[in-house]
Amino acid sequence: MSGLVDALLIVVAVVVVIARQFRASRIDTGQRWWLLPAVLAVVALREPGLVDTHQRTASVALLTAELFTGLAIGAGWAWTSRMWTEPDGTVWSRSTKASGAVWAVGIGLRVGLFALGAVLGVHQDSSALLLALAATLLVRSGILVRRAHFLRPVAAPAPAYGERMFRSTGKERV
Repeated sequence: MSGLVDALLIVVAVVVVIARQFRASRIDTGQRWWLLPAVLAVVALREPGLVDTHQRTASVALLTAELFTGLAIGAGWAWTSRMWTEPDGTVWSRSTKASGAVWAVGIGLRVGLFALGAVLGVHQDSSALLLALAATLLVRSGILVRRAHFLRPVAAPAPAYGERMFRSTGKERV
C-alpha cells in the first residue's frame, strides 16, 4: 500500500507543480522556498527500498542518474522560465514553452532510466522518483530566488494630465 500512496503523492505533486508554473506566480524570496522539496525528500528517504540490496551497484548507479536528471531538469526549467518585476517590487515568474519541452525531455529520460532498470532486473521503488522530484524543485526554486535578487523593479510611468492614477497590472488576486 505504501508504494501506491507514494505513486499517488508523486502524481499529485507533479500535476500541481506543472499546473501552477504555467500561470504567473509571485516568487517568494523569503526563507521557505526550500520547504516543499525538503518535505518530498523526507517522504522519499523514509522508505528502506531506495536501493536494491541484491544489485546494489546498478541500483546506486540508476539512483545517481535519476538525481542528476532531476538536477538538470530543475536547472533547465528555472533558466527557461520568464521573470519580471512589477512597480511595487514583487517578482513574478511563468514557465514558457521551452520549460514544457524541458519537462517532456525529463519525463522521457526518467522513463528510459526506469526501462533500463527493468532490463537489468533492478527493483526500483517510487521513492527514487520522489527524491529526484525534490531535487528538481529544490534546484529550480533556488535558481529562481537567485535570479529574483538581481532583478530591479520597473518604475511605473508617470500619469499624463487628466489620466487616472490607478493602473491594473492584471495579476491581482481576489
